Amino acid sequence: MRHRRHSPPRWWLWLGLWTAVGLAIRLITVYSEPHKVAGGDAYFYHYGANLLVSGHGFINPYLYIPHHAHHAVQSASFPPLFIGLVAIPSVIGFKSFLAERVWCCVLGAAAIVVCGYTGKEIGGRRVGLIAAFLVAVYPNIWMTDELALSETIAPALVAGVLWFTYRFWKSPTIPRAIWLGAALGVAMLGRDELALLVVFIFVPIVLLAKALTWRRRFATLGIGLVVATLVVAPWVGYNLSRFDKPVFISSGLGVTLASADCAATFSGEYEGYWSMPCALHYASEPSVNIHADESVEGSQLQHLALDYVRAHENRLLPVTMAKLGRAFGLFHPMQQIHLDSYVETRPYRWAVTGLVSYYVLVALAIGGTVLLRRRRIPSFPLWAVGLDVVFSVILTFGQTRYRTTFEVSLVLLAAVQLEWIWSRARRGRDTGADPGPEPDHQPDPPDTVDESPGDVPGVGSEDGATERPGVPAVTT
Repeated sequence: MRHRRHSPPRWWLWLGLWTAVGLAIRLITVYSEPHKVAGGDAYFYHYGANLLVSGHGFINPYLYIPHHAHHAVQSASFPPLFIGLVAIPSVIGFKSFLAERVWCCVLGAAAIVVCGYTGKEIGGRRVGLIAAFLVAVYPNIWMTDELALSETIAPALVAGVLWFTYRFWKSPTIPRAIWLGAALGVAMLGRDELALLVVFIFVPIVLLAKALTWRRRFATLGIGLVVATLVVAPWVGYNLSRFDKPVFISSGLGVTLASADCAATFSGEYEGYWSMPCALHYASEPSVNIHADESVEGSQLQHLALDYVRAHENRLLPVTMAKLGRAFGLFHPMQQIHLDSYVETRPYRWAVTGLVSYYVLVALAIGGTVLLRRRRIPSFPLWAVGLDVVFSVILTFGQTRYRTTFEVSLVLLAAVQLEWIWSRARRGRDTGADPGPEPDHQPDPPDTVDESPGDVPGVGSEDGATERPGVPAVTT
């Protein structure tokens, strides 16, 4: 009789261990600099959360806090989810930046668990544990946690979307489409650029569901889109009611373009990066009303920035390549590390370690993609996250933390490759001979296969896999 799969207790113990290790790493980085002061985006998140708890709503802390100005200006500069989450310590009385950084370590550690489950869904229990370990120790992911930036929750959001994506691929039902739509809606409220995943992941994964008739596919697609819309609708409605111009998820595009499209970023040392003096210069133009609400001011800044782009179209291609190069570690990578260290206060040595680790993950991810293709498991949802980063960077500017979401995909793909290396090496030791070529892996439908005993103490073999000496396991 066939029955549902369940993770053995040992799998939970290992997942808990890697989560504890990841949390410890994050807390150590926080308490190595306990007196760090909030600056830049972290300033907005920290004081914005405290003002939210104090009953002021979502207002701009830059205009309210300094010099006790108490000038309440409605703000949607960032999506609401991260501010809402970091407000939780403030609700119970812990309003310091240190308390917020500690809480961000907890939020960041949650991504370890979600990535473990996502890896398990893609390639089995061992892949899940390897992915959890990589998220726990990979510097480019844990460094943003101690900085208290919104990238803290990005890995969990992306991993959640991917988890529900692969669950839907294995069993394309309406309930699973609803869960995927909800995950996409939540992701949008955390990072507005993740709205592109609706187009890059949700639409194709539903339309490629061969188990459904075309009529059923379109119905499932419509239901999922409705759910995603319902999740973001309260925030969108709130924004439409408080700004002069339409604002949906966030109003920060105008000031972002103003800092990214100017003489300082279109050529020279900081090509493809951003510049605060540029944004301030645009804001001082007579056509910009700095006393208007964010939607009006943002629209005016966006207009000026786009005028500059149109006037310098001959530089558009090299600047775009520079943006992408900065984001993906291909253009002045060491200079970018220096900028990250100076502007965002990233630990320099760990940033260098993160860069080297990133290159290794890319190489492993290519191998993981090949393996998934051989097993007839789609890899495009994982690479679609990278495409999302590409579009976001082209529109804005390039910097390391903007690729955080894609690094989740790299971790998952690398975990597939590392598990394959582990399995081959182990089988080679067990048989004392070359295990021979590996056959294609054909996954079975989920939740309908018998449990298989693990062959790695404390870890377990692939979900639903059967294994004989010298013959690779068949992954479900």
